[in-house]
Amino acid sequence: MNFLGHVVRFIIAAIVLMVVSWIVPGFAVGGFLSALMLALVIALLGWIIEGVFGKRVSPFGRGIVGFIVSALVIWLGQYVVDHVEVSLLGAILAALVIGIIDLFIPVSTPFEAGRESNKRS
Repeated sequence: MNFLGHVVRFIIAAIVLMVVSWIVPGFAVGGFLSALMLALVIALLGWIIEGVFGKRVSPFGRGIVGFIVSALVIWLGQYVVDHVEVSLLGAILAALVIGIIDLFIPVSTPFEAGRESNKRS
């Protein structure tokens, strides 16, 4: 994925986070810049977790473990980004809504994008 692809991916993720903040109680994002920073933090934390523990516990993995880790990553993001407030229930509901939205607008992780480009070579 090229640089422009990454920029578009984070802009879409920020828009999704803003929509989720309007839908989910206990999940509040202060504006687009906060949502963009939260998207970057979520991607970075997810990348670190996936690199250390593997795909099974990744926020982008499938199943209940991936869902729980995704909620935890969202909840931890509030401590890194200003103007973001997330309750534990809000993080769980946000992970659920983001997972549903991801069914319709799938976004690959950096590891998946790298694997796909290696397969084509």
